[in-house]
Amino acid sequence: MEYFLTQTLAGGMPPVTSGSNINGTWQWWDEGILTFTPKQKSDQALLLSAGIHGNETAPVELLMPWVDDLLAGKVPVAWRLMIVLGNPAALAAQKRYLHSDLNRMFGGRWQAFPDSSETQRALLLEQLVTRFWEQGQESRRWHLDMHTAIRESWHPRFGVLPFRESPYESDFLEWLGAAGLEALVFHQQPAGTFSHFTSEHFNASSCTLELGKARRFGENSLEDFSTTKDALYALLAGVAVTGTHAPPRYYRVTQQIIRTSDNFILHMSDDTQNFTAFARGTCLAQDGKEQSVVQKETEYVLFPNPHVALGLRAGLMLEII
Repeated sequence: MEYFLTQTLAGGMPPVTSGSNINGTWQWWDEGILTFTPKQKSDQALLLSAGIHGNETAPVELLMPWVDDLLAGKVPVAWRLMIVLGNPAALAAQKRYLHSDLNRMFGGRWQAFPDSSETQRALLLEQLVTRFWEQGQESRRWHLDMHTAIRESWHPRFGVLPFRESPYESDFLEWLGAAGLEALVFHQQPAGTFSHFTSEHFNASSCTLELGKARRFGENSLEDFSTTKDALYALLAGVAVTGTHAPPRYYRVTQQIIRTSDNFILHMSDDTQNFTAFARGTCLAQDGKEQSVVQKETEYVLFPNPHVALGLRAGLMLEII
């Protein structure tokens, strides 16, 4: 395992928490939180996060070799950077979370959850991300929050974009396509995700990248994400992404399925893949007397999960746009 990951999984801080190399200076702010300022002044800042869910290891394995090269001064860097491994304790346990879902807590929503290591981590991440953005006045701010899905997907690589009033910048959407994302899903209302927090509070171009299925360390086929890795490494170096790629399919959220009681039943099998299509009138879920029904001619399911805590979403329904 790489040094940054090994130290993060071990807990605590390394003996040396700051340094410099030929390309710039780095600071280790907290467990799994690293910042880098390039020597050459840049008008762009990038937050790269992974491991918000501790069982989603592929993005961590994809990113960590580059982070170690960054510390060693082996790679050019065109951005002021913040690297975050979101939930170190869950990552060490290789569990989605230890107490409550960290990616539902941002924007102060952690206050509605029982106190735990995840609520404390959400607060810390909010504070340090605020510090990161306030240290610079860059006109270009991006946040790539890298995940994997619980289930298999008809689009194995896709992105989920937070709700925002203004349109997304074309260069951001074009890069997501060049990174091999086959679909982009546009939220229609606020959420407690890390990417929504950075979009809403710091006007960042933010995206949750879903790269395959959740697997344990060492079980990921990283060759499946070579396009994403190459595009990411090129982005970090300030190099244009080369090659041709099919444009991603665009979806928007039409409804959320919320689990409100212990009587909740999701009418989907355990092997239902993300982006499975359902026809108008299909009953998707029953929660007591309430039913969730397909309202459009065709809707596609995303993140179906009947086992979420009460009050959280058990799935999203989408339409093609």
